[in-house]
Amino acid sequence: MQFESLSDFFHMGGYAFYVWLSFGSCAAILLGLVWASLNDAKRIKREVEAQMKREARIKQAQEEAKA
Repeated sequence: MQFESLSDFFHMGGYAFYVWLSFGSCAAILLGLVWASLNDAKRIKREVEAQMKREARIKQAQEEAKA
């Protein structure tokens, strides 16, 4: 599809509302997925660190009990 001006491009032959709404919703969904993935990664890292600290405390307590 050829557009004769920038205004025609943004107007999209009368379908601008649907075209730009679809682009905007797609961008919002993709940004939401990126944000959710980054938050999940941070949460999982915190949980793994906490689990490692718990296991270290348990191991230390077991060694102290043996001594």
